[in-house]
Amino acid sequence: MEALGATIYAASVDSVEQTREVVSRGFTFPVAYGTTREESELFGAWWDSTRGFIQPAEFLLGRGGVVLGSMYASGPVGRMGADEAVRLITTRERRRREQGAGTP
Repeated sequence: MEALGATIYAASVDSVEQTREVVSRGFTFPVAYGTTREESELFGAWWDSTRGFIQPAEFLLGRGGVVLGSMYASGPVGRMGADEAVRLITTRERRRREQGAGTP
């Protein structure tokens, strides 16, 4: 992702201690902890009121914060893989270059 100029951010309802444990497994991107329902609603994630946490949600944002793709799940299945995100980014960037090449 770094080679593409992409940045990854994560948000969790976990405590700082739980988040540190997860991050210590090799994460190289910022992970927010203690995310509240109100905060999850600000970035468009679905808060599961019955269990008190954010359901998995991924957002791929382009320049200027435009949502290029999103994925929502109510469990462990249906998450965007890194390879899918890379493919979407590289395809979009290739199309931008092609469109720009025809412009004087």
